[in-house]
Amino acid sequence: MSAPADLRLRGTGLRVTKPRMAVLEVLDEAQTGHDHLTVAVVADRARARLGTVSTQAVYDCLGALTTAGLVRRIEPAGHPALFETRVDDNHHHLVCRGCGLTTDVDCVAGAAPCLEPSRRDGFLVDEAEVIFWGLCPDCTTVSDPSERPS
Repeated sequence: MSAPADLRLRGTGLRVTKPRMAVLEVLDEAQTGHDHLTVAVVADRARARLGTVSTQAVYDCLGALTTAGLVRRIEPAGHPALFETRVDDNHHHLVCRGCGLTTDVDCVAGAAPCLEPSRRDGFLVDEAEVIFWGLCPDCTTVSDPSERPS
């Protein structure tokens, strides 16, 4: 179990504010279900906690939390950015082409970067980010794309 949000914020040198606490707690709760949330969903859930918070404040919180290493941002091509609090490893993601469901998948081969490029061009590689694309079980059973869950 992760440390409380306020301790994690302080531990990275970030000021503890109500919006930052709410955003981090929303993402923590989503992570227990392995959910990856868009800014819009984070903002809605943070508003439910705080009563009011601007979308810009949520963007600012997510930016600060990502920079501090408390939150991970992933950007599957053609989809809005998604946020999660699973930051302690170098895992990858499965993304459904039908409904956009995004799930975690552990590294394919051990510790970070867990994959090695065919050439490095002088780079010191410390992370590999892989997105696997396909259809989730719900979308696989639907033959008409217009009937897929969204």
